[in-house]
Amino acid sequence: MEELLTTDALVSLLTLSFLEIVLGIDNIVFISIVAARMPLEQQKKVRVLGLTLALVGRLVLLLAISWVIGLNKPVITINDFALSFRDIILIVGGMFLVAKSTSEIHQKIQPGEEDSSKDKKALTLRGAIIQIIILDLVFSLDSIITAVGLVDNVVIIVVAIVIAMGVMLTFARRISEFIHKNPAMKLLALSFLLMIGSILIIEGFHVHVPKGYIYFSMAFAVIIELINIKIRKKNPMAIH
Repeated sequence: MEELLTTDALVSLLTLSFLEIVLGIDNIVFISIVAARMPLEQQKKVRVLGLTLALVGRLVLLLAISWVIGLNKPVITINDFALSFRDIILIVGGMFLVAKSTSEIHQKIQPGEEDSSKDKKALTLRGAIIQIIILDLVFSLDSIITAVGLVDNVVIIVVAIVIAMGVMLTFARRISEFIHKNPAMKLLALSFLLMIGSILIIEGFHVHVPKGYIYFSMAFAVIIELINIKIRKKNPMAIH
């Protein structure tokens, strides 16, 4: 326990907690999109259950870290190119995310079709949870591999993950409501998911994309949209 109270340990804990929160934003956005297709009285349940599953998934993968590391071993080899189970998971998860985001964007830009089916193709609770579990697996795998690469103390990683999930549970409802109150922000969130899905596929094919560039561009786009929202509230005719 004393090892966790050292300066280095506290710095590692704060850094990893922040990183896990940033990585978890993808989870919140996806869960918010899925929850929006549920009946209103079940949306909170889906958000909480989805983030709880994400926490459990990360902790289970962490306890099975030797198995996770083993996922990097090649299982398919074509000439000099090899794919591991981790690569396959990233590719399949990325394809699922691209398909889901594309479908949601299509419904956003085809209001006639969306209105014609007023039931809005509401998901069952089971269907929503299955979708969340699929993406949680991909995001959890990415999160744990990142965490293990930065910190070699399992206790610090566990505490950082729990802190990050606590923060995400606290703000998930506010983020979800904000996204759905602002149509442009929802479209931006879907675009982020589409981009993240594409990057997962690319990384599955061994092309590394620095996460810093990705999250900087996402943060920049969000800041611009927040400015637009503020301008529209002050002067609705300022931006068409």
